Amino acid sequence: MKSMKQLLGPTPRVPLTVGPDDSVFSALELMARNDIGALLVMRDGQLAGIFSERDYARKVILLGKSSKETLVREIMTEKVLYALPEQTVDQAMALMTEKRIRHLPILDASKKVIGMVSIGDLVKETISEQRFLIQQLEQYIAS
Repeated sequence: MKSMKQLLGPTPRVPLTVGPDDSVFSALELMARNDIGALLVMRDGQLAGIFSERDYARKVILLGKSSKETLVREIMTEKVLYALPEQTVDQAMALMTEKRIRHLPILDASKKVIGMVSIGDLVKETISEQRFLIQQLEQYIAS
């Protein structure tokens, strides 16, 4: 099973970010332009939180707030769960399933963000791994 570092590849893409003082509206525009469901919230180069579609739905829309007048820091999730580069896809998927989250930042030992994965990324990798195993078993049986 691949590690998070292997899954991210040799040149991982840095996740898109917003600042805590950005408007929720501008964060939503960035998410829509890039067809993504979450943004990391960075303050002075450090991870300060995560902003997701779920945060918006539960903390803006349902409470009747305005996305143009609400700041990201008012509704972001501050307690961010994360994975380490050496953790496996299975371990990350177990954490995401247990905690019911869909996006997981990958942080190195110094707590620097090196990437982010979605549950879709992990499912895709798991299916790929299973296909490979099935092919290997079919070849073994055929020989």
